Amino acid sequence: MSDLYDRIADLPLAVDGFDLDRHEMDTSAGFTRVTSVVELRGPDGAVGRGEDVAYDTEDHDRLRDAHESGDLGWDFAGEYILDEFSTALDDAELFPEPPERAVSRHYRRWAVESAALDLALRQADATFADALGRSYDSVRFVVSTRLDTGGEPSAERIHEWLDIDPEMEFKLDPTADWTPDLMDELAATDRVRILDLKSYYEGTEVDTDADPERYRQVAEAFPDAVLEDAKYTDETREVLDGVADRLSWDYPVVDVASVEDLPIEPEWLNVKPSRFGTVSDLLDTIEYCLERDITLYGGGQYELGVGREHLHAVASAFYPDGPNDIAPSAYHSPEPHADVPTSPLDVPDEPVGLRWQRE
Repeated sequence: MSDLYDRIADLPLAVDGFDLDRHEMDTSAGFTRVTSVVELRGPDGAVGRGEDVAYDTEDHDRLRDAHESGDLGWDFAGEYILDEFSTALDDAELFPEPPERAVSRHYRRWAVESAALDLALRQADATFADALGRSYDSVRFVVSTRLDTGGEPSAERIHEWLDIDPEMEFKLDPTADWTPDLMDELAATDRVRILDLKSYYEGTEVDTDADPERYRQVAEAFPDAVLEDAKYTDETREVLDGVADRLSWDYPVVDVASVEDLPIEPEWLNVKPSRFGTVSDLLDTIEYCLERDITLYGGGQYELGVGREHLHAVASAFYPDGPNDIAPSAYHSPEPHADVPTSPLDVPDEPVGLRWQRE
């Protein structure tokens, strides 16, 4: 257990019951995103919230149906300290039926634990930063968008966003369809900060092979960008060793042990709280990285509700200046539009709990 987690492990937590709030939105990536917000109610009227970012709509449908029929088998009511609540979740079956994919267990666990942390902080009249002895700072963010929805990849969407805000920065996902001309056009904007190579995904629509030639082309076209989730193989090692100071990992990172298992000691890591499942694993990993001067930045998973605010709070407390891939949810819209916040996000006047907005 890290010193950071020790600071909040004994927070008192009183829960009377819970509710669910479903969110749904068409996204710029060409799919309809569904999430479920878990709301834990306290006896004093306070409500703690956390967002389940499981990607399969069926998982959210089953959760809603079981909740409405009273068949979930858990209500979380009781008095705890935060660490006791987390331990109790070890034995709780949070899915009425097995999830469509195993990683979703971490996502729902995080939704419940982050709701509990939010409620405990509210009941203590404290913010996330307060409780950890940190301070909040303005959060820099980059915008993540795909370039190949509905046809051949093009830079049109990037130019549309830059017409709205010439200072906007981007995280992009190179695919096998990216041409040298497209890469040159994107690089000429000088606004691309992260290239997500997605070579660790399996069985998804965004899987990409560990192709040494594609890695080389991307690394050379964007000589200053962070290269995320490139996979070491016998074929890619030579290319990746040459850009080791720019390599970052996201998908494999779920706790301290997973960081230690990476093929090299990382210079960069993408922190997605929902991947960790528990508050303790998140804070233990952040502390481990801070002690080793590993540069951190935040990542998101198309949160539509309070989960996005949680990402802002964590980034604000620990890595506000990173190329945080946590643009506000307004950027998820299918088409670029001007009604969006600009980077950096100012610290709210009165943040509360784990949330990062004025109430």
